[in-house]
Amino acid sequence: MSSADSDHHSIAVIGAGVAGLMTARELTARGVDTVVLDKGRSVGGRLATRRIGDARLDHGAQFFTVRTEEFAAVVDDWLTRGLAHEWCRGFANDDGHPRYVGTAGMNSLAKDLADGLDVRCGHLVFSASREATDGPWVLTLDDGRSITSDVLVCTAPVAQSFSLLFETVDGLPRDLFDADYDRTLGILATLDGDPGLPEPGAVRDPSADVSMVVDNARKGVSPVHAITLHASAAWSEAHWDDDPDDLECALHDLLAPWRGDATVTEAQVKRWRFATPRRTWPEPCWVSTQHRVVLAGDAYAGPRVEGAFTSGRAAALAAHTLLG
Repeated sequence: MSSADSDHHSIAVIGAGVAGLMTARELTARGVDTVVLDKGRSVGGRLATRRIGDARLDHGAQFFTVRTEEFAAVVDDWLTRGLAHEWCRGFANDDGHPRYVGTAGMNSLAKDLADGLDVRCGHLVFSASREATDGPWVLTLDDGRSITSDVLVCTAPVAQSFSLLFETVDGLPRDLFDADYDRTLGILATLDGDPGLPEPGAVRDPSADVSMVVDNARKGVSPVHAITLHASAAWSEAHWDDDPDDLECALHDLLAPWRGDATVTEAQVKRWRFATPRRTWPEPCWVSTQHRVVLAGDAYAGPRVEGAFTSGRAAALAAHTLLG
C-alpha cells in the first residue's frame, strides 16, 4: 500500500469494503492501474474486527454464505489456506447451509483481498468533479491533495455516493438514492467466563430489541469469551441520538440476559449509520457511460458479503469497458 501526494490512475475506486476491493483485484489482474481510497483506518467495511485485550470480536458482519461458483472459488482458497472455516449450518435449527467466518476475524479476509493492491486508507474524498465532459475525474481529499482518474468507481453507501456526484453526474437513479439504510447500534463485551449461549454460540433475532448475539470464542475467532450484540433496526433508530452514557447503559441492559453468570470485564459501543440498505438496485452496479462512472456496493447486489463481492466484480467489468 502506498500514499502518493498527487497522481493519476486509470481507475480510482472510492471505498475499501468488499465491493471496492474486488473491483480493484479484478482490474489489477487485468493490468489496469487502479487505486482504492478509503476514509477509514483499515480496509474491510462491514468486515470489521476489533481487539479488546486478549479477545477478538467481529462487530460488523458475523458470517458469510456461498451461493455462486465465483464466490465459492474464493472461499475454497481461504479454506485451503486456513484463513476461513465453517462455523455452523444454522441457528437453533440446522438448515444444512454452511456459514463461514474468518479464522482471525472477518477483517482478516478483507486484508487478504487487499494484498498487493494500491489501497490508501485515511484518505477521505471531499469532492469528485470533472472540468470537462471528456476530462479526467478530479478527486480532492480532505487534506487538499488531489488524485485524478479516467474512470471512477464509487462503492460507498449510496447517500455518500450521491453527495459526491449529484452536481456532476446527470441521471442518477433517485429512487435508489432516496432509499435509506437501517442503522445498527451494538456493544462489544469481554467476559470472565462462558455466557452459555446455545449452539452454535449465537442466537439470531432473540427479541424485538436484539437482532443477534454472538460469543466470538464459540465462533472460533477469539481465544477468550467475548460477546458481540447487535440491537435491532427499530431499537437502534429509537436510541441513535441518546446521550452516550445513557446509550451504553441501555446496551448493557440488552446484554444482561445473554451473558449468563459471566461478568463484563470491558465493553465498547459500536455505531453503524449505513448498516443495511432498505432497498437494493436490481442490477449488480449502475453505470454512466457519459460520465465514466460506476456505482457499486451492497445496495446493488444484496446486503451480504457475497452480494458486495458480486457487485465489485460487475463494477470491474463495467469500468474496464469504459476505459475502452
